[in-house]
Amino acid sequence: MAAVSPSPRFSVSQLSAANPKAKPFPQSFIHFRFSPSRHFPSSAASTAAPSFLRKNFKTSISCSATPSRRPEYIPNRISDPHYVRVFDTTLRDGEQSPGATMTSKQKLDIARQLAKLGVDVIEAGFPAASKDDFEAVKAIAEEIGNAVDEDGYVPVICGLSRCNEKDIRTAWDAVKYAKRPRIHTFIATSPIHMEYKLRKSKEEVVEIARSMVTFARSLGCEDVEFSPEDAGRSDREFLYQILEEVIKAGATTLNIPDTVGINLPSEFGQLIADIKANTPGIENVIISTHCQNDLGLSTANTLAGAFSGARQVEVTINGIGERAGNASLEEVVMAIKCRGEHVLGGLYTGINTKHITMASKMVEDYSGLQVQPHKAIVGANAFAHESGIHQDGMLKHKGTYEIIAPEDIGLERANEAGIVLGKLSGRHALRDRLKELGYELDDQQLGNIFWLFKAVAEQKKRVTDADLIALVSDEVFQPETVWKLHDLQVTCGTLGLSTATVKLTDADGEEHIACAVGTGPVDSAYKAVDLIVKEEATLMEYSMNAVTEGIDAIATTRVLIRGENKHTPTHALTDEPFERTFSGSGAGMDIVVCSVKAYISALNKMLAFKRRVPAKAASSSPDRTPVSA
Repeated sequence: MAAVSPSPRFSVSQLSAANPKAKPFPQSFIHFRFSPSRHFPSSAASTAAPSFLRKNFKTSISCSATPSRRPEYIPNRISDPHYVRVFDTTLRDGEQSPGATMTSKQKLDIARQLAKLGVDVIEAGFPAASKDDFEAVKAIAEEIGNAVDEDGYVPVICGLSRCNEKDIRTAWDAVKYAKRPRIHTFIATSPIHMEYKLRKSKEEVVEIARSMVTFARSLGCEDVEFSPEDAGRSDREFLYQILEEVIKAGATTLNIPDTVGINLPSEFGQLIADIKANTPGIENVIISTHCQNDLGLSTANTLAGAFSGARQVEVTINGIGERAGNASLEEVVMAIKCRGEHVLGGLYTGINTKHITMASKMVEDYSGLQVQPHKAIVGANAFAHESGIHQDGMLKHKGTYEIIAPEDIGLERANEAGIVLGKLSGRHALRDRLKELGYELDDQQLGNIFWLFKAVAEQKKRVTDADLIALVSDEVFQPETVWKLHDLQVTCGTLGLSTATVKLTDADGEEHIACAVGTGPVDSAYKAVDLIVKEEATLMEYSMNAVTEGIDAIATTRVLIRGENKHTPTHALTDEPFERTFSGSGAGMDIVVCSVKAYISALNKMLAFKRRVPAKAASSSPDRTPVSA
């Protein structure tokens, strides 16, 4: 056996030494130490472990670090240099994902869950984009932005704006009701953006940025964040200049976005280090990161930025967002929790990780963007072990193949749950189990879930946690009711045409019945629904998954539709026309019924959106003006 060093270290390359003031990655950026006492019985440690393991050689096999106390919130500084603020932009950047349109109620629910997570800042939306966005941000500011817990925690509520007075004033009018309001304003700084998008000179861009930050402060906002869009491709000296000017104007946080996801971790880490070393006044503000995932490096870039001195990270639940998405909250937070103390210089966050699973599920259901099975932390396979070697190791010690305990993110293993639910279980048992899973339901919601649960329990020997989650998603995570499925009857097979009869109930309780013929049971049912609803919509995507194993499994269906109308809305950031899409989900043991539920859910979301945002306003909103001073 080859000799092994008593203190092995596995290093990554240091950052460029071109800037002597910049803080480089240390040679020990990645290293592992092993503690024999954690892996061998104390009586056998001295004999069972090789000699090199009996030295000062330690590691942690789980991510159960004891959380530190959250520092008092001060906009432009953090009293503990190791604390990293978590800025969640699921409701703004995340909702820009195709098909991720959410209702105001859904946004409020997600904001409430983000507060349970303990995120420091909630970017609640882009108030100037539409009246609906404005009202949603305002509602979040009024409710979530004033819910102070016993420890004094209350999230900052932030609204995004372009660098023009109309956007900034609208953002302030939406967030000013929060106890801790923030305006986040941005303008592009890369050569390609300034030349082709803004058509402005460097001097003009600096003046716009400076004057608009000054304007935001003049409204009474004491917490102003500024972003130089596409900073990852911007000239360094120009970045230092514009950042210096906005600091003088009163910015409290400087967000450095890799807008197109082009940077590698070493590059982005160096960018943050360079800004920290070369920007006058930088000690008076917080540096933030915002990394897109176009090359799959958003989490790595975010961690590199935090290691180099950024003390705010901008993330989204499940990593949703424009194009390939954003840095994932769960990945960044758990990486800091697992490796922050030993590798990242003692960094930590204020996130209560036990609420991660619930937040992930809520965003998945509301947005209609299904989490891929192998997604880190929250994917269905994240804690699954199929290989015989892995299973053997897990049976002997979970630390052999798991660095995170499922319980740390609020995920209970179905075969380790303390309560087994069946057809004889009552409301109290159901309520307790749902509470353990992270769901706190009111009496009406619990009543609705209970009868769904009893119907499933009559047909299944045991109702699993996955079944419960699907039932709650089907009942609770739904848009406001415009149409509701009352009854459905289908006839299909090889002997005749597929026929469906559907009875729907409208918002006033009036029943409507229609019958249609189609190529199959789902197609005929959808056509019958269309005859009643009388709204043109195109089905773009349809998917179905079994929640558990077996022929008695509950199925979940997700659909994506696009409304057909004469008016095409424009993108709030770019003013480019785009096709708005709406998602819906349904769950149940009858796959045709849950398919119809999903379709109606998507239609309800589309109809509710049309009622709040008239077509004329969506296509030619006066708020959607070019960026200007």
